Amino acid sequence: MELELDGLEVRFDHTAVAAPRIRDLLPIYQDLLGGVYLGGGDNTASGYRTMQLEYANGSKIELMEPLAGSSFFDSFFELTRGRGGVHHLNFHVGDIHAAVARLEARGYRMFGLNLADPRWREVFMHPKEAHGVLIQLAQPGPRDDLPRPSLEEVLAGRGFRGDGTPSP
Repeated sequence: MELELDGLEVRFDHTAVAAPRIRDLLPIYQDLLGGVYLGGGDNTASGYRTMQLEYANGSKIELMEPLAGSSFFDSFFELTRGRGGVHHLNFHVGDIHAAVARLEARGYRMFGLNLADPRWREVFMHPKEAHGVLIQLAQPGPRDDLPRPSLEEVLAGRGFRGDGTPSP
């Protein structure tokens, strides 16, 4: 279901859950709740590993963990007493520039604008602007050429952009 934000198409895509270990999340989100693995990989620039699961109704969960030596989730884990939890909500937009312009015109603070990869352009709405929730707006581009590593490859550190360092 698509909604409109001042004439922009907006569609909820997924909820991201972060923990110190993706392996600790799989018994719940994959085994118990029946999520089907879609794909995953590493963001070595930011320092995290991610993978997505899809459910029968088309909804998705993104599972995230820090890469070895990364401080990416330090403040988040501090807030969650080291256990993790819901990290962000992701909404897809048709035009990231227009979305940012409309939100900033309404006084919302945005950060982390990333337009470097045409396959994934993103920006974040500060949690203070969204009642404690980190909201990610993304404009996905063509991604059919991306590799589709298996779950085992992702956890072994051999997923998209992986460096061979396995998950803890």
